[in-house]
Amino acid sequence: MICSSCSHENPEQAKFCSQCGTPLSLTCNACGVELPAGAKFCVECGTAVATSPSPPTTTAVRQTSSPASYTPKHLAEKIINSRSAIEGERKQVTVMFADLKGSMELIADLDPEEAQRILDPVINLMMEAVHYYEGTVSLVLGDGLMAIFGAPVAHEDHAVRACYTALRIQESAAKLAEDLRRRIGIELNVRIGLNSGDVVVRSVGTDLRMDYSAIGHTTHLASRLEQLAESGSILMGPSTMRLVEGYVTSKSGGERDVKGLGEPLEVFEVLGATAVRSRLQAAVERGLTAFLGRDTELELLRQSLTRVEEEHGQIIAVSGEAGIGKSRLIWEFIHSQQFQGCRVLEGAPAAFGKTTSYGPIIDMMRRYFEIENLQAPGEIREMITKKVLELDQALVAFLPALLSLLGIMKDDPEWLQLDPQTQKRRLQDGFRHLFLMESKKQPLILLVDDLHWIDDETQALLDSIVDHLPTSPMLLLVGYRPEYEHNWSRKSYFREVRIAPLPTSSTKHLLEVLLGNDPSLPPLKRMLIERTDGNPFFVEESVRTLIEMKFIGGETGAYKLLKAADSIWTCHGLVPCP
Repeated sequence: MICSSCSHENPEQAKFCSQCGTPLSLTCNACGVELPAGAKFCVECGTAVATSPSPPTTTAVRQTSSPASYTPKHLAEKIINSRSAIEGERKQVTVMFADLKGSMELIADLDPEEAQRILDPVINLMMEAVHYYEGTVSLVLGDGLMAIFGAPVAHEDHAVRACYTALRIQESAAKLAEDLRRRIGIELNVRIGLNSGDVVVRSVGTDLRMDYSAIGHTTHLASRLEQLAESGSILMGPSTMRLVEGYVTSKSGGERDVKGLGEPLEVFEVLGATAVRSRLQAAVERGLTAFLGRDTELELLRQSLTRVEEEHGQIIAVSGEAGIGKSRLIWEFIHSQQFQGCRVLEGAPAAFGKTTSYGPIIDMMRRYFEIENLQAPGEIREMITKKVLELDQALVAFLPALLSLLGIMKDDPEWLQLDPQTQKRRLQDGFRHLFLMESKKQPLILLVDDLHWIDDETQALLDSIVDHLPTSPMLLLVGYRPEYEHNWSRKSYFREVRIAPLPTSSTKHLLEVLLGNDPSLPPLKRMLIERTDGNPFFVEESVRTLIEMKFIGGETGAYKLLKAADSIWTCHGLVPCP
């Protein structure tokens, strides 16, 4: 059977394409209805069934063209650089299928060139959204595409990126649909399916084409969810829902029969994004677990704040591997009683935010000026101007810079006539002066977590602030992973707090809090201590997975083992996967 996605020829009994993993079925080229194997004529419209792929159109050529031809340069470089680290490895990914609902009916009466002029913008906006969140377009179909998040570029938040991509596609498609409706009276609707699971990446070619094996129903279910989705909707499976809890709003679509699965599956519709942008924020929404084993590190942070209150500015960096507890330590610190009387301005770069200039600074400014999303530009400008003048009249000179970064006065002729370097210098000078003047009113803490994802412009601004810290009651508090590099280490007012894995005693205590002390649990606890290597995030995620997969039953602090411990660790999505 010929695959409709990549044109690879498969054995007649094949249910999935051996080249790309697309579900195989015989369909009518005229009306698109699914046909029984061996059919010579369509059961719906009577058209003869083609025995070979139809002649390629402009879009069909895109189906088989190299991914290198449509992948942005910066993303292509990441894929090539990550090849050796992922080939042969098992990776958890999120697969997305998106297509134009009812495309055959939509373009049936149109000239082929006119039809292509409708389809191409849809494909382009889909690809733009996928690449924005650093996903990989695996296949470009006639009226849609298949994309993978989490491989070949590894991302721990692959499911969140996939959901954000789907929402971006729907937002862009809605604008395009409005234009088409107004111009030619055509209704355009995109449907999207998402599912998360494991794949084994066999190889990544120099043309960026990825050869992989999907495990279980990873790809199949994403495709089926797309087909189940209503026009303009996004459906995801339960595995994706678990990974994006707190990051998106959703509603249950109930249990649905899915072809290829033995029992009904609960599906979820993605409705929108929440304000949550980090794992810790999501954990706060669910309820934080016990904070253990970090007393020494917490005391070091408290000592630094004492220095700041004495008007000796400080840079404190909390560093450590992913999931080790950096953000939790910072959260406990800034929510302690010692912080009363201090002003905290927080901004965090998103994992996909390197292409967004000044993202963390914009977050800080919106909090500082108490800007709400629904406020009109004129109202925002008036609020900012009033607050700036009350703080320091000298800041008037920097108002155009502050307003332009927040999207106000961005078309101001005087601002636009400045060259980029002058604009950059004005922005740095303006924000630095604002922060320094605010710190004279009360100790000021600038908090930037996940600094390893920072954009170049924000980095330059922080470097500028660092040089003026020593005589100001200001603390620059940052968190980052070991791979992040900076030039602050030689500053006398810089201190790094390295977070090590939890000692075994603390991990045991954490497991007692989470699981309890039922006599059936010791073998499981020993296994978790060994496998999670003192990483509290891995401990918590492993316990959550065991609960969801019904390996343990009960409630927090009172669980019992329901299956033999040695049968559990066969990589059923547990964290970390062996």
